Amino acid sequence: MELDLNGLEIVERSECLRLLKTVPIGRIGLSLNALPVVLPVNFVLRDDTIIVRTAPGTKLSAAMSNAVVAFEADQFVPITHTGWSVLVQGVSRVLRDPAEIEAARQLPLRPWANEATDWFMAISTEVVNGRRVRSWDRPAAHAAFVSAVGTNHRGARLGG
Repeated sequence: MELDLNGLEIVERSECLRLLKTVPIGRIGLSLNALPVVLPVNFVLRDDTIIVRTAPGTKLSAAMSNAVVAFEADQFVPITHTGWSVLVQGVSRVLRDPAEIEAARQLPLRPWANEATDWFMAISTEVVNGRRVRSWDRPAAHAAFVSAVGTNHRGARLGG
């Protein structure tokens, strides 16, 4: 198990993509008037592409300009202090090919807030990173963290 400097398990790309298939809601991060904005969306992962159903507005405008966007989805269990988070960076685009649109219509991707959400956008998965939070009441997880970090915030050697 590889850990980052915060003691979070680093999740490999293939596992990140598998995890994305287990949740229906994510967030798109993009630039609006030169400022960052994060918007919730329902989505489906098809092959290695994130498909979002949307209406005219901020997300669709970004996709029409082939903007580089961030996409994040996660799942957490507060009682056990466990969970995961996946961050994707890629290029957004509007689906325009009739065959692609028809394939998107067949996905389990229904409008939530607005029946007029009849546009589809795709986000490529150029960069995929994931982290898993493990419960610290497990000695093996704590030992792996101490081994990965090696010292505490004051520079003293941990675990030894």
